[in-house]
Amino acid sequence: MDKLLIQGGNRLGGEITISGAKNAALPILCAALLTADSVQLANVPHLHDVATMLKLLRQMGLRAEQENDRLTLRGDSIDKLEAPYEMVKTMRASILVLGPLVARFGEARVSLPGGCAIGSRPVDQHIKGLQAMGAEITIEAGYIHAKAKKLRGTRVVTDMITVTGTENLLMAATLAEGETVLENAAREPEVTDLANLLVAMGARIDGIGSDRLVIQGVDQLHGASHAVIADRIET
Repeated sequence: MDKLLIQGGNRLGGEITISGAKNAALPILCAALLTADSVQLANVPHLHDVATMLKLLRQMGLRAEQENDRLTLRGDSIDKLEAPYEMVKTMRASILVLGPLVARFGEARVSLPGGCAIGSRPVDQHIKGLQAMGAEITIEAGYIHAKAKKLRGTRVVTDMITVTGTENLLMAATLAEGETVLENAAREPEVTDLANLLVAMGARIDGIGSDRLVIQGVDQLHGASHAVIADRIET
């Protein structure tokens, strides 16, 4: 059949539910690592990458309770600061645990996402930004090992626009000492959604939605409730 014949004239009506955006949900899940309090999320999509991220976070000790599209996350029992290759080899977004872990716990060991090499993807922008904030980073046997007693605010200009890089550095900057300025920041709605959650958790962020984010670091973040934005493809 090479055509569709449609007879109109009937009024259409009804409702559909738009799923939450995966690319907003993944960094938002990682943001729960920044606090010991409960983070309550709604409109979380039921997707493989989301399930994989939850499995990784649970392995780290984060508690997660799920009911339909709602999640309650609590990071008061995190005892493993590592994202092993076996867990992250199929999900490049796993790099998003790096910034929160270093910012809150002072250390992280994260496998290079999907086994990708530094320079072939903008993972090096994450590393460059964290180093500028005072983190000591080594790369050995396919793992990024980062340490910092306390991240320090600074000006970071990424060499390219990177969504996950912006998200990682944004999360790290919320607990850094002093002011961090992220230049050439990604402006995607998913970045804005993450920033809005962080503000609800007590972060101080100016310039949300622009390519210049200014973050005043705070001593700690608290819990919050947030609904993940709708998937742009479905809308």
